[in-house]
Amino acid sequence: MVKKMDADVIIVGGGLGGIAASLAAARMGSRVILTEESKWIGGQMTGQAVPPDEHPWIEQFGATSTYRQFRDGVRRYYRNNYPLTPQARSNRHLNPGNGWVSKLCHEPKVGLAVLKEMLAPYVSNGRITVLLKHRPINAATHGNQMEWIQVKNIETSDVVELKGAYFLDATECGDVLPLVKAEYVVGAESQTETSEPDALAEADPTNMQSFTMCFAMDYLEGENHVIARPTDYDFWRNYRPDFWPDKLLSWTHPFPPTLEPWSRDLFYQPGRSIRDSLWLFRRIIDRENFIEGEYQSDIVMVNWPQIDYWLGPIIDVSETERDRHIEGAKQLSLSFLYWMQTEAPRPDGGRGYPGLRLRRDIVDSADGLALPYIRESRRIKAEFTILQQDVSPQTRPDDQTATFPDSVGIGSYRIDLHPSTGGDNYLDVASLPFEIPLGSLIPVRIANLLAAGKNIGTTHITQGCYRLHPVEWNVGEAAGCLAAYCLQRKLKPKEVRNDKPRLREYQGILEQQGVELAWPKLTAR
Repeated sequence: MVKKMDADVIIVGGGLGGIAASLAAARMGSRVILTEESKWIGGQMTGQAVPPDEHPWIEQFGATSTYRQFRDGVRRYYRNNYPLTPQARSNRHLNPGNGWVSKLCHEPKVGLAVLKEMLAPYVSNGRITVLLKHRPINAATHGNQMEWIQVKNIETSDVVELKGAYFLDATECGDVLPLVKAEYVVGAESQTETSEPDALAEADPTNMQSFTMCFAMDYLEGENHVIARPTDYDFWRNYRPDFWPDKLLSWTHPFPPTLEPWSRDLFYQPGRSIRDSLWLFRRIIDRENFIEGEYQSDIVMVNWPQIDYWLGPIIDVSETERDRHIEGAKQLSLSFLYWMQTEAPRPDGGRGYPGLRLRRDIVDSADGLALPYIRESRRIKAEFTILQQDVSPQTRPDDQTATFPDSVGIGSYRIDLHPSTGGDNYLDVASLPFEIPLGSLIPVRIANLLAAGKNIGTTHITQGCYRLHPVEWNVGEAAGCLAAYCLQRKLKPKEVRNDKPRLREYQGILEQQGVELAWPKLTAR
C-alpha cells in the first residue's frame, strides 16, 4: 500500500540546498516536505564529511544571512559544549580544526546538530516534515506539470507518494530529472556547443569529475591501529595513471593549477610551507584549541588527491555499475589508509605510520567511510546556462564578471575540476566573483520544478565553481523563496523572471531575508 502525503512544496534531497530551500519556503509560510536518502541531513557538510570550501571574504560578505547563521551556530556549538582554551573561546573567528582549506573546519556531527537546530522551530510547528532514508523512485507528470513523486524507505521498503504545488530537486546527482523526463545534460559538453575556452573538443556524457569516499583519522604514536589489508590493495598499490607523476598511493600528485609534481609530507616539516603538510589540509580538530589533555591527537579529514576515484561514473549507469564503482572508491580510500599505516615513506627513512587510527565514530559508519562526496551532478537544461565566458578573467573585459538582471545571489570559487572519468587531469583555473542568475534554476519545460543544488544550468566547466557549499546553499534558498513567492502570487517561475516588476519584488524579498544579489565594488579584480 502506498501512503500519500501532501504539502505546498516538496523538496527532494536534504543536502545544503535542500535545507536552505526548506527554511526559505517555511519562513514565507509554505508547508514543506523534505526527503533525504541518507540518515543525515546536510550533504557535503555532514554525511559527505567535507569541511566548507569558501571564498576569502566569507567572514565579511558573499553569503546569505542564513548561511552565516549556520557558520555562527557551529562556533557557538563548540563554545557551549567543548572544553576550549580561553584563547580559542574568545576567538571571534574560531576555526576548530585550523585546517587551512577553510576558515571553519569542523566535525560533521557538529554541522548536523546546528542544521537540526535551524530546522527545529519549523518542524515543531508543522511547516517542515523531514523524511530521512527515503529515496526517490518514481514520479508523474501531466503535460508540463509535475503531479507527484514517490519515495521509498530504504529500510522498510514502504513507499510514500508526495503531492505538492512545487517540486525542488536538491539531490546530489539531480535524481528527480530522469524520473520526470526533464531535459538535462550530464558529463562534458564540447567546445563547439559552448565555445568555452577549456571545454573538450568532443562532448562526452560519461566524462564527469571524480568522486571521493572521505574518512577521518587521528594519530597515536607508538600504538598499532593498522586495519585489515583491503581486498583490492594490490591493485591500488600498483596503480599509476598516465597523467599522474607517481603511483596514486604516494605523497606526490599534480599541483592542480600547473600540473607540476607536488611532493608533500603527512605531517608538517620545519622549513616547508604548511600547505606541504596533508595533515594540516582538512584538519577538523586542532587539539591546541582545547584544554590540555582533552585530546590525544588532532583529528583530520582525509579528502586528498590520493583518494579521488575516476574509474567510472555513477550517474546514468545501472545500479550494479554504480555499486561497483562505489565499492571501488571505498577500496581506494581504505587502501590509501593501509598504505599510510604500513608502507608510506617517512622523513626519518622508515616506513609506515601504524599509529594512524581510523575514526569510524566521526562519520558514524561501520567501515569508517563517509557517503560519496559528489562533485558533479546532472544539470537542467535551463532558461539560462552559465558559461565559462560569464565568469572567466580570460574572457571578461577589464576582469569584470558578468552581471545578471535576474541575480538571486552571489558566489566565488576557482573553476576547480578534479580528474575525471574521461581520463582528464585537473583543470584548475581562475574565475571572477560571480552572480547566480535566476534563469539557471528554471528548467526549460517543466513549470513547477526548480533546481535547488548542483543541478542548476551550468556546464561541466562552470559547475566547477558553482558547486561548493555557500553557493549550493544560496541556490537552495533562492529556489525555496521562489516557490513560496509563486504560490502566494499565483505565478509561475518563468513569469517572475520575465516580468520586471515581479522579478524586482521577488528579489526584494531575497534582500530582506539577507541574500546578497551583487558583489561589493571592492571585490572586483
